[in-house]
Amino acid sequence: MKKLFLFIMVLSLIATVNAQDRKYSTFYYQRATLFEALPVTSSDIIFLGNSITNGAEWAELFNDKHVKNRGISGDICMGVYDRLDAVLKGKPAKIFLLIGINDVSRGAPADTIVSRIEMIVRKIKADSPKTKLYLQSVLPVTDHYNIFKGHTSRWQVIPEINKGLVGLAEKEGATYIDLYSHFIDKQTGKMNTTYTNDGLHLLGKGYLKWVEIVKPYIGKK
Repeated sequence: MKKLFLFIMVLSLIATVNAQDRKYSTFYYQRATLFEALPVTSSDIIFLGNSITNGAEWAELFNDKHVKNRGISGDICMGVYDRLDAVLKGKPAKIFLLIGINDVSRGAPADTIVSRIEMIVRKIKADSPKTKLYLQSVLPVTDHYNIFKGHTSRWQVIPEINKGLVGLAEKEGATYIDLYSHFIDKQTGKMNTTYTNDGLHLLGKGYLKWVEIVKPYIGKK
């Protein structure tokens, strides 16, 4: 019985150590390894980000097989940075980046988040200089549904991040796209509940609004 107990304890310890060795979630590695195996070409348009990007069917929304989803639910700025090689290997035509809200939920200040996004921008420019980069503003959130409190309780940080992204885009020659003002409820200063049913992620109407905003940039040379 003692041997069995010790065996179980050893297995538990190994599992704990392995979990600690992982920087990101198991889902992150499931998606990231898939993206490593999938092709990217110079004709492709990449939507890169976290669960909000992950949740869309981009090729169908734009009726274009070259518009590809490279979102991973739960991703953070450094998670995107660490998987950029799988995106940049094919020198895509365009990248639409939306990242940062999960860094907000972890308590990162606005300037830190902008600095992390700057690392992403600089790597894209260095490794794929012909790729056109679009920095999309972080979307608003709302505490209306009383969930995702780590994200929604820090809703006032988001405009600070977006202000930093405007400056970053100007400095690095990227294009800033303001999604934020289209999704905000002007009375509350938070996400309009028309577009979300949990305060963080988008409903179908939200994705259609997003497509409407970025569509002019998709076909732009």
